[in-house]
Amino acid sequence: MAKPPTHQRPARLPLLDAVKALTPKAVCYDLLAGVALATFVIPAGMGYAVASGLPPAHGLYASIAALLGYALFGPSRRLILGPDSSLTALVAIAVATPAADADLQTLVLRAAVLAILSGGICLLAGLARIGFLTNLISLPVRLGYLNGLAVTLIIGQLASLLGCTSDGAGNTGNSFLVEIQQVAAAVATGQVVPVAAAVGGGCLLTILLLRHWLPAAPGVLVAVIGGAAAAWAVQTAGGPVPELLGSVPSGLPVVHLPLLSWQEVGQLLPAAAAIAVVSAADTAVLSRALHDTRDGVPQPNRELAAVGVANLLAGLLQGFPVSSSSTRTPVAMAAGSRSQLTGLVAAACVGLLLVAAPRALALVPRAALAAVVIAAAVSLLDLPGLVRLARQRAGEFAVSLVCLAGVIFVGVVPGIGLAVLLAVGEFVWRAWQPYSAVLGRLPGRKGYHDISRHPEAHQVPGLVLFRWDSPLFFANAEIFRSRLLAAVAAAEQPLRRIVVAAEPVTDIDVTAADMLQDLKAQLADRGISLCFAELKGPVKDRLQRYGLYEAFRDTGFYPTIGSAVRDHLQHERLEWRDPLQRPRETGRKLTS
Repeated sequence: MAKPPTHQRPARLPLLDAVKALTPKAVCYDLLAGVALATFVIPAGMGYAVASGLPPAHGLYASIAALLGYALFGPSRRLILGPDSSLTALVAIAVATPAADADLQTLVLRAAVLAILSGGICLLAGLARIGFLTNLISLPVRLGYLNGLAVTLIIGQLASLLGCTSDGAGNTGNSFLVEIQQVAAAVATGQVVPVAAAVGGGCLLTILLLRHWLPAAPGVLVAVIGGAAAAWAVQTAGGPVPELLGSVPSGLPVVHLPLLSWQEVGQLLPAAAAIAVVSAADTAVLSRALHDTRDGVPQPNRELAAVGVANLLAGLLQGFPVSSSSTRTPVAMAAGSRSQLTGLVAAACVGLLLVAAPRALALVPRAALAAVVIAAAVSLLDLPGLVRLARQRAGEFAVSLVCLAGVIFVGVVPGIGLAVLLAVGEFVWRAWQPYSAVLGRLPGRKGYHDISRHPEAHQVPGLVLFRWDSPLFFANAEIFRSRLLAAVAAAEQPLRRIVVAAEPVTDIDVTAADMLQDLKAQLADRGISLCFAELKGPVKDRLQRYGLYEAFRDTGFYPTIGSAVRDHLQHERLEWRDPLQRPRETGRKLTS
């Protein structure tokens, strides 16, 4: 006897599943992608730390924690976590203290506690399995998010690409319109640095050409090394040098449990909750957009828990709150990342750099990193997806455009929130104004069909078959009544019975139940019975709890539309030839 198939016990860490499936070639891609990612993680982490009011080294500590935490526990194979622009303002406001004599160490301590609090909230949310709330993020929202994010990243890096900023890649903190105005003003007043623009443009062209002609080549790494070589050559020749990264601080972070008074912890708690919400929303959208978890199935609870672990680790390593990175993730993807191994390699590179070679990236131009981000953002653009939405469903296209515009002009989280509200509103509108139809019989086709789409359909004498394609609830109860009465008025008289084809009706609330009771009495005064066909058992149970089941049972609940038709014909003693029957058959044999 053959043994029943056994299922292999899944690995506890998603990283192990991913690594087991890697080929030697894929491992090489991850190694190269990790090195390339590290060249961007270092300056970006330092920049976000400064923007948050913290020493630059703590941005590197937070980056190491984020890379390690998510690589070990995160379900998405290519998602990268780290300090992000969506959290910078929140962190800066939260860690700021009114004390005039507050030193940097106090700010570092508050930032670490903030990371632990927000991480704890995310971890508890994941363990409580409330990640299902991310199901509100639909395909149109994801498309709008990715396209809006790509546009924002491209515009935000133009200044660095042209050499007319000293803020660092991705660290301006300005709005979209301000970014455009600043770049336009810099170009108009001649602030563009030709050497930086040449290096940045050359790196961007290198990445795009290699991506198109040699996709197997590590284009990002080639571009960064080429940019550093170009900067070294210009420096050696005594020419104007584009803005460089400079040296990084040395030494690995030490695990330390930050301690504050309960009063200070309470002051940080609201900000920590806000950061947790932002991190969860941002991570959920980016993870769903990547669609690269095991078996392609979204795992929102694991995502929340992984973000929580990464933040807890960031707090213990003297960092600050982290989230899914809308800049590092496309950089890793453009560099050829295949699995979470990329994050481990990048973390190891950052740690090795802190210990052994803090000046190794001193010659990398910021314009080269801007080119890396822009090339990665280009890969996020999905204009064909927007065109498909516009062609297939105008309402969802509008939702996607709202999300796109919201991400660009308002911010990632407000833009996503606005789009989700619009998507929910569209769903409520469809349920509020659902499709309904009067049904009839077609020659040569089984079933009952919409007579507005098939005018040749035959209706049963004295009977209206009315289909309602939605749950019945407070918002559409009166619409149901008016449409049903309109169908009664349009029917051939004398009308004896109306049967609601209720298979699509998945729920009836109290308001709708009261309406049905009034409608039944209203029709009974006109000698018309109101019946239901194909009503689901759980909905009947609700009618019973409302005390309405007995009132309708005398007129009938029918298992099928066909049985309702047969009962009507027998009760009214009508002779009607079903158009589906063969001519030689009698009218007594009816089929559904």
